[in-house]
Amino acid sequence: MFGLAAAGPASAASTAGSGVDYRHTCAAEPVGYASCQALVRTDVKPQLAHPNAVPLATVSGYGPTQLQSAYNLASAAAANGAGETVAVVDAYDYPSAQSDLNTYRSQFGLAACGTGCFSKINENGQASPLPSPAPASDDWTGEEALDIDMVSAICPNCHILLVEATSPTSDDLGKAVNAAVNAGAKFVSNSYGGSEATNDPTYDSEYYNHPGVAVTASSGDSGYGVEYPAASQYVTSVGGTALSTASNARGWSESVWSTSSSEGAGSGCSKDDAKPSWQTDTGCAKRTVADVSAVADPATGVAVYDTYNSEGGWNVYGGTSVASPIIASVFALAGNPASGTTAASYPYAHTSSLYDVTTGKTATCSPAYLCTAEVGYDGPTGLGTPNGTAAFSSGSSTGNTVTVTNPGSQTGTVGTAASLQIHASDSASGQTLSYSATGLPAGLSISSSTGLISGTPTASGSSSVTVTATDGTGASGSTSFSWTVSAASGGCTAAQLLGNPGFETGKASPWTASTGVIDSSSAEPAHSGSWKAWLDGYGTTHTDTLSQTVTVPASCTSATFSFYLHIDTSETTRTTAYDTLKVQVGSTTLATYSNLNKNTGYAVHSFDLSGYAGQTVTLKFTGSEDISLQTSFVIDDTSLNVD
Repeated sequence: MFGLAAAGPASAASTAGSGVDYRHTCAAEPVGYASCQALVRTDVKPQLAHPNAVPLATVSGYGPTQLQSAYNLASAAAANGAGETVAVVDAYDYPSAQSDLNTYRSQFGLAACGTGCFSKINENGQASPLPSPAPASDDWTGEEALDIDMVSAICPNCHILLVEATSPTSDDLGKAVNAAVNAGAKFVSNSYGGSEATNDPTYDSEYYNHPGVAVTASSGDSGYGVEYPAASQYVTSVGGTALSTASNARGWSESVWSTSSSEGAGSGCSKDDAKPSWQTDTGCAKRTVADVSAVADPATGVAVYDTYNSEGGWNVYGGTSVASPIIASVFALAGNPASGTTAASYPYAHTSSLYDVTTGKTATCSPAYLCTAEVGYDGPTGLGTPNGTAAFSSGSSTGNTVTVTNPGSQTGTVGTAASLQIHASDSASGQTLSYSATGLPAGLSISSSTGLISGTPTASGSSSVTVTATDGTGASGSTSFSWTVSAASGGCTAAQLLGNPGFETGKASPWTASTGVIDSSSAEPAHSGSWKAWLDGYGTTHTDTLSQTVTVPASCTSATFSFYLHIDTSETTRTTAYDTLKVQVGSTTLATYSNLNKNTGYAVHSFDLSGYAGQTVTLKFTGSEDISLQTSFVIDDTSLNVD
């Protein structure tokens, strides 16, 4: 899908017209891969943090206070974001992410980011295994540090989810986007891109079309020209500016970020993606890039802390990689997108709530607005930059402003009645508000007329609750917060939940199995006892399945699924997986084994299913053989232990 990324190799340096030096952190990639859009200053000497975690006197680059001031976000950042999750999608592992992030937050007086604030998952949505770190020639860790630091800067109360793709291929990164959404993130930032391709619309539907989720993507760092996924009609495409202090009422000024004809904010007409209905400019028959923008010029860059990369310490970063997580975090401050909507449309209904960027250009093109800043919409900066959060809310453009007061994080106990009064106000007098809520713990409901949440929780767990108040004109406002319900006294009873775990009844029940799978023959011995489940082994095209549905108690904090597996095969290849065994929980694949994993005895495999507490799930094994040479997948002594 992705073509050769416009960014130069990671070792190449660039010199901005203002005299600052920087380099691309990620290498240029071939078709089918993407490059990150981060630029790191090479003329700023990196600083390591104080060994005793004492904040340094100064660090170079804009920090949270300046960025919140520039975009009128200080009050929203202080009050909003609790319970929201902003995901950033990147490639490879960033081993020092947690400690580096805490250094960033400590330097700027933000609360430390622990278990409830920061987490990492792989592209399959699992906490392990995480991918390997990037090769030395491809510094994605700098990109990851930049992304998580910018979320902290704009939305310090938000949970940060770092989703690490195995590699920067289009499919791996796309899977990571889906994993972020499946994990509950309503805001997903993507600071990478490459050339457009004719199959981009297919990738749109597979990876980037998530109604009710704000997905942002950097427009690119190569000036006039379009990259994907910024060209997707389903994402908010984010351009770039140069941001400077000024003696005006705002205190800041912005212009188009452009260093040269090949360095600056990406913009232009998509060749392949359809034009969304909310875009009305006439210069492009298809999708126009960008929608909105934020700071990206390395000369007016941001402070980032990363000890894993070659520079090691505090650095100054630029690129549209800065802008994408900033905009995703502004969306988070504005509240959850409305169900079924595409968040990229919101700024087009609130153009007066943006700072219009009217100076600067990246190139000379026709029509001129695609590469030159103008009053109103233009390509490099879109509709402009954030002026508070109103332009990023799902509320209508009637002119009314509905504000919902955030009640803060809530707690409760299963079986104990709860009551919480939500308060909201309208900028117009005489308006009657109606209330709705999503994500409420089971057993609770909200009064549409009064905003009172009440009821008795029936299940333990933590959820992100979003309350929306809507007035008679259709204007609305939202706020989000977390609500954690603890189990009633007594808690979880340790137990093994699977029925017939070793198949010793001689029958499948309560398992569901293909004919002949439950077996006691001596040709493939059991791990223990006499019976086991023998999938495949026919030496011809064949599929066997074995599954059981089980409920994981909501009161249990630990759930581990284990089984013993022996693989016997007549295949002689050492490189090709002809016959496979897929292990799944619901639609999520936990692992895939093949003839390449053959062993002489049994090996035990275990998976953490704690995240499924309170859910009824189906555990399933699917064995598939090709047309010749048998592979036998023999399973025994299964268990699902909870405590």
